[in-house]
Amino acid sequence: MHKSCQLIGLPVQSGAAQPGCLMGPAALRTAGLPEALKELGWSVRDQGDLLLADQAVLDHANPALKNFADLVGWTKLIHQQAFEAAATGAMPIFLGGDHSLAAGSVSAMARYAQDQNRPAFVLWLDAHPDLHDLHSTTSGNLHGTPMAYVTGQAGFEGLPPLTATVAPENVCMMGIRSVDPAEAARIRDTGITIHDMRSIDEQGVVAPLRDFLSKVAAANGMLHVSLDVDFLDPSVAPAVGTTVPGGATFREAHLIMEMLHDSGLVTSLDVVELNPFLDERGRTAILMADLVASLCGRRVLDRMTGSF
Repeated sequence: MHKSCQLIGLPVQSGAAQPGCLMGPAALRTAGLPEALKELGWSVRDQGDLLLADQAVLDHANPALKNFADLVGWTKLIHQQAFEAAATGAMPIFLGGDHSLAAGSVSAMARYAQDQNRPAFVLWLDAHPDLHDLHSTTSGNLHGTPMAYVTGQAGFEGLPPLTATVAPENVCMMGIRSVDPAEAARIRDTGITIHDMRSIDEQGVVAPLRDFLSKVAAANGMLHVSLDVDFLDPSVAPAVGTTVPGGATFREAHLIMEMLHDSGLVTSLDVVELNPFLDERGRTAILMADLVASLCGRRVLDRMTGSF
């Protein structure tokens, strides 16, 4: 794994129904993420937050879509910045922001992997598969669409055409527990690997994650991890506008992060859907920063005893 990283703040909230995600990057910094990475021996370059200019209104055949022009603008802006960051050799860490930002970050990582003649893989840690297209979403909340876009599914006219996509067989989703009918059909059609919470209850997180990481390693793949706050149970991570009971525990999440670090395969990371407006004295921001630190090498023995 790289020992240098770039933090890129993406204050995107246009894809979510609940305002507040634009404060996510600041909350992660306030929770001590840059300092934690430096203590672990990482060279950290904080690029600050990207800013999107006002966008002209874009019409779409689906009248339910919300803030479509902003999605297009953010996707273009994030894609270019993410691709340039990856080209430096440092690991990009994208601080969100709602999950619609993955349309830009993941598509850029797929393009960079293609340029390196390596396959792109995605580990999607989320309560939702985010596999709607622009026509199938009934809520119109565009944070429910990025995985369909980056895997090259139809129904994304108006968004930037992709020069590289992530093959559906190279996607592993864990923690899924809220799936709409259109998304379920897409999962069946594409063959994306899903480990929902029942699967995790039955077999734990180690076996499915180990199998996926073995696949990435065998292919010499580049692994992008996309970590949504709602992957976690809301009892430990309340600061998200899409709470779904029955999520991953504190211990399961840290185990996944430590396994990812041990693999040495992670080349980029999203931290998304943190809404500080919904937090309790910063507990979710602190937990998310701590999880990133675990992915970057912190162990249980490195943690000082403290109050929670």
